[in-house]
Amino acid sequence: MKETDLIDDNHGLLEKLRLYEGSYLKRAAALLFHPDPEQYVTGAFVKVGFFREGMDLVYQDEVHGNLFQQIVKLMDLLCTKYMKAIITYEGIQRIETLPIPREALREALLNACINKDNAEPSPIQIRVYENKLEIINGGVLPEGWTVETLLSSHRSMPYNPDIANTFFHAGEIEAWGRSIERIITACKNDGFSTPEFRYDASGIWTTFKFEYPERATIQSDPESTQETTQKRPETDQQKQKDAILELIKDNPYIQRKEMVNRLGIHESSVKRRLASLQEKGIIRHVGPNKGGYWEVQKGF
Repeated sequence: MKETDLIDDNHGLLEKLRLYEGSYLKRAAALLFHPDPEQYVTGAFVKVGFFREGMDLVYQDEVHGNLFQQIVKLMDLLCTKYMKAIITYEGIQRIETLPIPREALREALLNACINKDNAEPSPIQIRVYENKLEIINGGVLPEGWTVETLLSSHRSMPYNPDIANTFFHAGEIEAWGRSIERIITACKNDGFSTPEFRYDASGIWTTFKFEYPERATIQSDPESTQETTQKRPETDQQKQKDAILELIKDNPYIQRKEMVNRLGIHESSVKRRLASLQEKGIIRHVGPNKGGYWEVQKGF
């Protein structure tokens, strides 16, 4: 927006964003800016759950706050707790690759939150499995539109135009109806498979399959013509501890066997490094051996 708009008071800014109807604020204003929009709009939050095979719920979270806050919180929660990053190294540089491109995930979250049917009292649901992530948004497509319409070139017709207009002015989205196209392009450009889209009575489904690109799982060894799945960390004990600590920070629910697979060191070595980190008060294990999680102490 123009600088003169941004120095206006809240009332003036909300008027310029067309968030007033007469002397009353629109519901969109509460969803966009109120710290607790659920006071005015039932279901104005997001539920996230992790499921094992057989639809067993392992753990879940709820994300509250206004829509801008929800997007930030969801990105942080999904990328640090619900998805596993492959860790590779280029020299001393540590590279993390998630099973979904961050840009595509963020675009899909924006699309769901902006276009949700807020007359529907159920929250947006995000279901994460070992091999996929599903976003279920109780949105409604314009009359006559199908999934094929979304996948082809189409004009912008947001379900909540006032919310979309504000996100556009904030620089978070375009206004050309290219959200789905941007999601697919982000996946293709980064070497990922494209997501699936479905529309039925329950709403709009976006499904990302977890499939790491080849560049993340195969690295060239500069001293050999062979390729390895991942460079082995240096045998120095401290470097192994640092690598284990980073894995725990990325996924507090990581199991010891997965650490072995990720780092390429013997299980007994991982066990000793974990014991050392616990003895020094750097980490602690919460809950049972199976099903518990790791907690990194403050300052580490």
